[in-house]
Amino acid sequence: MRVGIVGCGLIGCRRADVVRQSPGDELVIVADVDEGRARPLAREMGCLATTDWQKVVARDDVEAVIVSTSNDWLAPISIEAARNGKHVLCEKPLGRNAEESWQIVKAARANKVKLKTGFNHRHHAAIRKARELFDQGAIGELYFIRCRYGHGGRPGYDKEWRANPEISGGGELLDQGIHALDLFRWFLGDFHEVVGFTGTSFWNTPVEDNAFALLRKAKGQVASLHASWTQWKNLFSFEIFGREGYLIVEGLGGSYGLERLIWGKRLSQSGPPEEKRFEFPGPDVSWEEEWREFVTAIREDRQPLGNGYDGWQALRLAYAVYESAATGRVVKLTDADN
Repeated sequence: MRVGIVGCGLIGCRRADVVRQSPGDELVIVADVDEGRARPLAREMGCLATTDWQKVVARDDVEAVIVSTSNDWLAPISIEAARNGKHVLCEKPLGRNAEESWQIVKAARANKVKLKTGFNHRHHAAIRKARELFDQGAIGELYFIRCRYGHGGRPGYDKEWRANPEISGGGELLDQGIHALDLFRWFLGDFHEVVGFTGTSFWNTPVEDNAFALLRKAKGQVASLHASWTQWKNLFSFEIFGREGYLIVEGLGGSYGLERLIWGKRLSQSGPPEEKRFEFPGPDVSWEEEWREFVTAIREDRQPLGNGYDGWQALRLAYAVYESAATGRVVKLTDADN
């Protein structure tokens, strides 16, 4: 793959390094409105640099474009890239709202290119192992899922672009909570009812720093989420409970602590379950695994794991939470694909 990247911040730099280390792939050009970010990255990667994103998506020698900008530019750049016949890996949340993300999905479909949402959490080692065990029937029929995910921000966090709804589209729910919503769908499928509460507890921003949500399927299974910018100590906890036991993922490595999976097996006579623990102390390889999945999907002409449709559906859930929080009502979702 010959690749272009638009957006040379922290995530763009991480994506660039992954492409550089991927056998057979080549980073052709990077773009950022801040030349002071684009040129140093280009020098490090040995590629071209520009401040004009349109030059990236129009190049004949670029086959795929990674869009890692602030949320307000995800849709315009991704749509134009698709119209130019480029495959697109667009960072979550795939636009500021469901309407923008759906336009990206439609552009990819119309131009017959692959679209992947940057849901790298699907590729974390513990979550992948949990999915493998789940698919093997390790915990039987799934009953409910719980997720707690948060951090404590940093000095000046309320002045960053994430705190500006015109740029971000939302707060912590779109920042970290969107990963949980995607994982909920990955394990449980689509939901039909959503109840949510949002609030600003600490950060003086017009977007939420805490979001609480309950999502229910037609058959009654429930997923619950608390996403927080006031967690203070970084936390990721993802719990899946079924008839025959549970799968609990804790940590994401780094500041989130050792990534591990606990598989609990319910005993027929009840009592304390048998537990098996898996630890993943190595570096976070989710970015590399996600890129490999994207490239493989293109080569095999199939939809990638965590595709554009998944991104759109996760945003639909997020905005159902916002609607419920604003109206105080249960929001019912339809299955309409329009």
